[in-house]
Amino acid sequence: MPEGPSIVILRQAAAKFGGKTVRRAPGNSRLDLTRMEGRRVLALRSWGKHFLVQFSDFSLRVHLLMFGSYRIDERKPVPARVSLQFDNGELNFYAASLKYIEGALEETYDWRGDVLAPEWDPRLARRRLKQQPDTLICDALLDQDIFAGVGNIIKNEVLFRTRVHPESKVGDIPPRVLGKVIAQARQYSFDFLEWKQAFELRSHWQVHTRRTCPVCGGPLSKTYPGRTRRRTFFCPNCQVKYTDPSPGGDRPALAVL
Repeated sequence: MPEGPSIVILRQAAAKFGGKTVRRAPGNSRLDLTRMEGRRVLALRSWGKHFLVQFSDFSLRVHLLMFGSYRIDERKPVPARVSLQFDNGELNFYAASLKYIEGALEETYDWRGDVLAPEWDPRLARRRLKQQPDTLICDALLDQDIFAGVGNIIKNEVLFRTRVHPESKVGDIPPRVLGKVIAQARQYSFDFLEWKQAFELRSHWQVHTRRTCPVCGGPLSKTYPGRTRRRTFFCPNCQVKYTDPSPGGDRPALAVL
């Protein structure tokens, strides 16, 4: 599933269609795609993993899901979910989920929750995390209502950067450490964007799909924890599993790095 930085790259690549009129909109979606024909695109925007084509009174939301893709000014040899055709080119989406958003996008989306948006608000993220103290941090990082745009790669790498075990409960993580997780969710997303634009993302992965810890040299673990059951890579030696610090609790000592 494309993560937030990949959708930003899509938005940037499709920028030339902003202000242009959709001439034709064929596709195999169940939506009434002809609704967009003859309409001028006011803006091309993104929120987390959603790509948004904004018109005057509604918007098209595109979610690429697990296997979706797009092509600009070229086509794949399979039917497109939608092909937005303009005088200056075309934007084609495949195996994507499409939905119309009625009215102003600000009524649906809160850009303060998008880790790549200028409006990102880390204090809001912390408040929302405090509301779910029993949630595993590996699940919380994938919660798009808190960290819109964060996906599985970012999750794994952020937890390694901050040395937090993925099965730590949000409420057991010390405030200072939780603040680092929140900050790195944004910072790593921008690093991801920079590396992907330079076609060198994979070379910067520390733990995702790796077998050996780059810090201690020990073997990495691969599990499918929490309610999301997403593939998780971590170092059981370097990443601390925080537990209840109250009397009777058993919080481990910090790992020596």
